[in-house]
Amino acid sequence: MQGFILNLNRVKDEDLIVTIVSRESLDTLYRFYGARHSVINLGFKIDYEKENSPKSTIYRLKDVIHIGFKWINDYKLLRVWQDFTTLFYKHLKDADELDAFYFELLESASINWNRQNPKRVAVESYIKLLEHEGRLHNEFECFLCSNKIIEDDVSLLRAFLPVHKQCSNTFSIKKDALGELLKNKSTLFLSNEEVDRLWYILLEGL
Repeated sequence: MQGFILNLNRVKDEDLIVTIVSRESLDTLYRFYGARHSVINLGFKIDYEKENSPKSTIYRLKDVIHIGFKWINDYKLLRVWQDFTTLFYKHLKDADELDAFYFELLESASINWNRQNPKRVAVESYIKLLEHEGRLHNEFECFLCSNKIIEDDVSLLRAFLPVHKQCSNTFSIKKDALGELLKNKSTLFLSNEEVDRLWYILLEGL
């Protein structure tokens, strides 16, 4: 099966506890250290097998093959990608059930990661996630005071919750551009400064 590595924890010696999101599930697996093992890292896409181990309560990760991205050697792209995939671990680690959406979202993002500003890809992907989970607030009503936002500028809190600029005293973006993002999952009308702001909100957690 294939999956994306969302978290790595070192245990005794060089062994690892690896958390992987696949199309079918979220797997936490044990990987024994070995000189012949392929190198793995946070955010990597891999092909792998799970093996039941009588000496452990969790399955063993085996037969790992790294499926590289075209942009894997671009450190700046990889760094942003790792920050993005880390968010999924915190968001999904306590989930009882998982559908294919999260794997497919990461798959699509990884394909587009070097085709435009990766932060734009991340923001657009996040809108799709919020919609999938029923958490997308596409009506301009202030989360803090519950009044409608009639101004041309809108501020956002974590999970892209809309608020009046005066209620939050935070950086704002144009309401029309935000409306395009929420409706069509497109950052086309957002400036790089606005995308950077949305990225920093995104880093607060999915």
